[in-house]
Amino acid sequence: MTTDGDAAHEVCGMSLAIDVVGGKWRMHLMWVLGEGPRRFGEIHRMLEGVSEKVLAENLRNLEAAGVVRREIYPEVPPRVEYSLTDLGEELRTALGPLETWGDKHRDRLQGKVFSPA
Repeated sequence: MTTDGDAAHEVCGMSLAIDVVGGKWRMHLMWVLGEGPRRFGEIHRMLEGVSEKVLAENLRNLEAAGVVRREIYPEVPPRVEYSLTDLGEELRTALGPLETWGDKHRDRLQGKVFSPA
């Protein structure tokens, strides 16, 4: 990242990645969709605690970032499925070590309360 004071400075790659997967639900969504295409209701049931509104917003954001594909099938009633794009698959692979780290330190971290900065 450049720090030359220019308002049009480059954003570092980490900031871009966090913009895509940041928040409470997006990485969970990436993991669920990495298992294969899913319908909205199925995703909603798998992610206990997420509201329909928040789920829809996060899916739209991931779709806008190009990591999630929304496919509408011309059926009655219409069927909509969400899946990862190639870019999304690559990002999910990059998130794998983070999951490994979390699993390794689960006992140490579980029950800790982390407040957003």
